[in-house]
Amino acid sequence: MTTTENEAGSGPGLSGPTLLGLPELPAPAFPAEVRARLDPDAAELIARYPDSRSALLPLLHLVQSAEGFVSRTGIRYCAEQLGLTTAEVTAVATFYTMYRRRPAGEYHVGVCTNTLCAVLGGDEIFAELQQHLGIGNNETTGDGAVSLEHIECNAACDYAPVVMVNWEFFDNQTPESAKDLVDQLRSGDGAQVRPTRGARLCSFKETSRILAGFPDAREGAVDESGAGGAPTLAGLRLARGETLPGTAAARRVVAPRHEDPPQDAAAAADTVADAAPGDNEGVEE
Repeated sequence: MTTTENEAGSGPGLSGPTLLGLPELPAPAFPAEVRARLDPDAAELIARYPDSRSALLPLLHLVQSAEGFVSRTGIRYCAEQLGLTTAEVTAVATFYTMYRRRPAGEYHVGVCTNTLCAVLGGDEIFAELQQHLGIGNNETTGDGAVSLEHIECNAACDYAPVVMVNWEFFDNQTPESAKDLVDQLRSGDGAQVRPTRGARLCSFKETSRILAGFPDAREGAVDESGAGGAPTLAGLRLARGETLPGTAAARRVVAPRHEDPPQDAAAAADTVADAAPGDNEGVEE
């Protein structure tokens, strides 16, 4: 029998042999100083829910904010806090892809490779970044600055192709702009990099803490979040009958409630012609 490293392969109390690819059991506990930091936050999260198990998702983000991923130790911690089995916690942690199973870089870069982004250049961007960074999918650069992952959908099709860094949007990317972006992130000035929309960047661990449900302590960061831009709102404006920039006057394409849908002139003429006298000749009443 041979042994291999576990899912992380590094970190205090997080490395060790596995047998036939299965993690050594039981998982080690967090060191006392880590627990002292996590316990008050975990208690606050759990107290927000009438049923403690409902706090599992934010609790997983919390342990991810401590380690940069969800380790076996983090899974054990969540299970102990919520009175669940480690199998129950693992089932959730491995279902949602935002929970990392190996350490993320300080800046986690996600490239959308779903249909629309892929057609518009997402596949090319992802391939170029792998070559440029010298890493593959779900891997991290040697300096720990950047990890890379292909994402099935960034929920921003109106700005395709889209790249995300710690879940902030960088819209309408090209292979060259994406390479420039990761170079900036690795330069040590990542905190100065501004997304296309949304708050300025913070580290992956800090982002995980915010996702757990704790406020962003950076002054003015919340006000930077903004709202949907012109491509996002184009459909709504068309539905209201507004004219989009660079287009001819538009008619309302969606009727308000309790009104009949609009008809264009050609459709109305066809309707009248269909109902003209003589169409029913030879038909007995």
